[in-house]
Amino acid sequence: MRHIVISGQKLIGMLAVATLAVWSVVVHAEVGGGDANSILSLSATPAENGKLVVKVGLKNPLAGQPPAFTINTPPRIAFDFPNTENALGRSSQEFGEGDLRGVNIVQAGSRTRLVVNLSQMLTYDTQIDGNNLLITLHGKAAVSDAEPQPLARFAEAKAGAQSHSVRDVDFRRGKNGEGRLQIDLSDDNVGIDIKQQGKTLLVDFAKTNLPKNLQRKLDVVDFGTPVQTVDTYAEGENTRLVVEPKGVWEYSAYQTDNKFIIEVKTISAEAAAKTANAGQGVYTGEKLSLNFQNISTREALNVIADFTGLNMVISDTVSGNLTLRLKDVPWDQALQIILDTRGLLQQREGNVIMVAPREEIMARQKEALTAQRVISQLEPVQTEAFPLSYAKVEDVKAVLAGYQKPGATTGSDTGTIESGKPAGNQEGGTTGGGENVTFDSRTNTLYITATQSRLAQIREIIKKLDVPVRQVLIEARFVEATRNFNRKLGGRLGYTETAATAIGGGNTAQINGISQSTLNGYPTAAGTMSVSIFDPTATKTLTLELAASELDENLKSIASPRIMTGDSTPAMIKSGVQIPYTLAATGTSPPTTSFKQAELNLTVTPKITPDDKVTMKLDVKRDTVGTLYGGIPSINNSQVTTTVLVDNGGTVVIGGIYTQDMQNTTNKVPLLGDIPLIGWLFKNDLKSDTKKELLIFITPKIMKDSLSIN
Repeated sequence: MRHIVISGQKLIGMLAVATLAVWSVVVHAEVGGGDANSILSLSATPAENGKLVVKVGLKNPLAGQPPAFTINTPPRIAFDFPNTENALGRSSQEFGEGDLRGVNIVQAGSRTRLVVNLSQMLTYDTQIDGNNLLITLHGKAAVSDAEPQPLARFAEAKAGAQSHSVRDVDFRRGKNGEGRLQIDLSDDNVGIDIKQQGKTLLVDFAKTNLPKNLQRKLDVVDFGTPVQTVDTYAEGENTRLVVEPKGVWEYSAYQTDNKFIIEVKTISAEAAAKTANAGQGVYTGEKLSLNFQNISTREALNVIADFTGLNMVISDTVSGNLTLRLKDVPWDQALQIILDTRGLLQQREGNVIMVAPREEIMARQKEALTAQRVISQLEPVQTEAFPLSYAKVEDVKAVLAGYQKPGATTGSDTGTIESGKPAGNQEGGTTGGGENVTFDSRTNTLYITATQSRLAQIREIIKKLDVPVRQVLIEARFVEATRNFNRKLGGRLGYTETAATAIGGGNTAQINGISQSTLNGYPTAAGTMSVSIFDPTATKTLTLELAASELDENLKSIASPRIMTGDSTPAMIKSGVQIPYTLAATGTSPPTTSFKQAELNLTVTPKITPDDKVTMKLDVKRDTVGTLYGGIPSINNSQVTTTVLVDNGGTVVIGGIYTQDMQNTTNKVPLLGDIPLIGWLFKNDLKSDTKKELLIFITPKIMKDSLSIN
C-alpha cells in the first residue's frame, strides 16, 4: 500500500475542485490490462469494533493500491486513481455515518481523486477485493503521544517467502543535535513497521535476519542527542529495533534504496532556538510522508512540485528509478534526499527550481559566469565623480582596493582598484579591466572610471563608507581626597544597599543594585590601583556627593576637563608642571637651569558597541616629585592601563594613586630642652602623617547627530 501523508493546511486548496485542474503527481498504480477504468459505485457499511468500510466499485480490478495522502486539518484522506473516470454522475455524496461525513469525487483529465471527509482523523487501511476497493476506517481516533499509537506501516512486505537481512546498524549525531540512526538492509523490499509506544519508538523489519554481531544494545548518551539507547534484537523471523529517547521529542524516517534512516530530535523551546540559529542544514518546509517502490526519479520530483506549488523544470537528462520511503520529513529535506541519491543539483530563481545532473548544473553556471565576464569586458566605461562629505578620499580608496569586481580572475584582469603614483594633488591607478581611480584631496573627491555596472557597485560601497563618525564626550574629574573621605563616600553611596562597601582604596561597591568590580586583576590592598564601574543612576549620586564634599572642604578638585572625540579615536587630557633645578658650573660654563616634567596624563580610546554602550581603553599616568639627589629631583611614576565596558552615561572610577606626607617637628628651649629627663618640660614634638589619594572619575556620553547628548 502506498501512502502520501501530508500534514498542515497547505494542501487544503489542492483538494478543492478549482485546484485540481492539472495534477503533476505520477505513480505506479495502473489498472489491469491498461484499459481506462471507471468508478461505478460508492457505499459505506458499519463493521465490528466501531469500524466503517467504504466500498468503491470500479469497472476493472486495480493492479495495486492507489496512492493516498492524509491532511490533519481539516481531517481528510485522499486517493488518486490514474487512468480512471468518474461514472457516478455526481461529484459528492453525503453519508453521516460515525466520523464519516461524506466523499468528494473530482476528475481532472484522465485522473480521478476521491476525498474522504471526516469529523476527526482516523487510522485506516485498504484492501483490493475483485473490482472493489475497500477502505476500512477504524473507529478510534488517533491517540495522544502519551498513549500507545497504532502501528504505522512504513513499508509493506512483499508477498512470498523471500528472507531479508540487516547488514549494519550505525548511530551518529546530526548537524543540529538530532540522533541519526542508519540501518543498512540487504535490499529495498523489506517490510517496515513503526510505532511510538509510550516513551520508546519501535521499528519492526518483517522477515529479516539479524546477524549475532548486531544483536546488541547501544548506549549513545555520550553523543548528546535525545536518544539514550538503541536496542536491536531478533524476534522470531523478524528484527526489532527499540529506540529510547528522553524528554519531548519527535521523529522522522525515510528510506533511499537499501538504507533506512531514523532521525529523533527534541522539540523543546531551547532546541527550537538553537535550530533557528544554526543556519545551514536546517529544513523548515512542511512535513510529508512518501512511500514509493522503484519509482522514477522524475515522478518523485513531480510529487514534491505538486506538494509545494513551486514551478519545477526537470532536465531531460534526469533518469533512473529509486525506492523512496519518507515519514514526517520536511519537503525541502525530501527534495534534497532525492537530489543527493541521484547525484542531482537544484538551481533556484524565485519560485522556479531547475533540477539537472550535477555536471550539467555546474556547466551552466560556468557558462553563465563566462558570458557575464565577456559582457562586462565589452561594456563601455565612463567616469563619475564621488564627492565625500565625511570620509577621507585616501581611506575610501584603500577600502575600494580590497573589493574585486564579479568575474575577475588573476593575472592582468584583477578587477581591483590599485594605487598609482602621486601626480600633483592627485593619485590614481588602473587595472587590467579598465578601471581607474583618482582623487583630489583638496576637494575630497574621488574620480572613478569603470563600467556602469561596476560604478553601481562602487556607489553602494561609498554610500556605506561616507557616513559621519559617532562622537563621544569624555568628562573627566580629578579629585584629591583624604583616606577618611574615601570611607565616608563609600558609606554614603552604599547606605541604600546593605551589600555596598566603600569604593576607596581599591574596594568594590554595589550601588542601587548595580554591581561594580575591580578589573584587570588589580588587588584591593592599600596603595594599589583599582577600577570601579557605576551605571548612570549611580553616577548622579556620585556627582551630588562630590559637590557636597567640595563645599565641606573634604576634597580638592584638581581639574574637570571635557573632551570630545570620535568613535575609536584616542583622546588625551594632560596637566602638569615643569620642575626647575640648577646644574652646577663646569669649567668655564656658568651654572644652568634645567627642567623636569611632572604631569597627570589621561588617554581614553572609546569604542561604541551596537547596543550603545562604550568600551574604553584607559591609560592613566601620574608623576610626582620625589627625593632630591644632588639638587636634582626624582620623578615618581604611577600608571594604570585597562579596558572597561561602561553604560552610556556611566562612570569609571580609578583609585589607588596615593601620596603620603610625613612631618616630625621639635620645638625646644635651647640647652634646657637637651637635659635628660627634665628636658621634656622645655620642648614638644609634633608629628603629622597625611595620606591623600587621587581619584579619577571618567564618564563617556554618546552624542546624537544633533550634538545633543544621547
